[in-house]
Amino acid sequence: MTDAESPQPPASPPAVPGSPSPELRASDADRERVAEVLREAMAEGRLDMDEFNERVDAAYRARTYGDLAPLTRDLPAAGAVAPKTSLVKRSADDGSTEIDWAERVVEGAEPTSGGAFAFWSGFNRKGGWTIGRLFTSFAMWGGGEIDLREARFADREVVIRCFTIMGGIQVTVPPELNVSVKGFGIMGGFGDDATGEGTPGSPRVTVTGFALMGGVNVERKLRKAERQRLKEQRRQERLEERETRRLEHRERHRERTARHQERHELHRRRTEDRHHGIHGGDGQ
Repeated sequence: MTDAESPQPPASPPAVPGSPSPELRASDADRERVAEVLREAMAEGRLDMDEFNERVDAAYRARTYGDLAPLTRDLPAAGAVAPKTSLVKRSADDGSTEIDWAERVVEGAEPTSGGAFAFWSGFNRKGGWTIGRLFTSFAMWGGGEIDLREARFADREVVIRCFTIMGGIQVTVPPELNVSVKGFGIMGGFGDDATGEGTPGSPRVTVTGFALMGGVNVERKLRKAERQRLKEQRRQERLEERETRRLEHRERHRERTARHQERHELHRRRTEDRHHGIHGGDGQ
């Protein structure tokens, strides 16, 4: 037989057997490559333990490429990288949500309102309104709301006077604002929990007045943008914790699979040794 007529060895099979010649005999290396694909699929949750055991047993019993191919036909190849999808939604503006006082303080601007009055009724001032140097409010047998979280300021020194008789007024300010509460209550209450310093450049708001058999409450609350940012931050932290747990679970799967494979391989070798011993004894 000439060199030209000498048979050529078959090409090395792919990592996941799928040869066009299924009748070709598989090697131990071929079977091990298939087992590795199955172990990876098990670790990623593509196969449960029963499916893994069934397929890996079949892989080590396989004699040809045709026996191996069906075991990994519905699985990605070993080492294939699945497309990654970001689990965290991000807002269009990832910048700081802190108030820019250079934009919010427009000295000399025309105030939207100089005061509010409620008698057996209610009032509210909120949103993107403009508050002047002095704002006076009165509520009798009614209530009112003054919200400065989105407001603009026509002056850096603002005084809000609140008077209520058997009624209530709620004043809401952002955490970044300088606030001083100096009112008092007569058979009522005038809350001063919001007193404190704000961020640099913040205007100063002084809330004064009295509450007779009623109440005035001054409270700091986060703005909508800040609440949304904190919500997204908490959501991201939960997702990161979930991803950490998933990776830990995957690693435990890998360790269990590796131990199972070691036991399976030891059992296979012992079985083959017994088989060779029996046939070797018959031949003597």
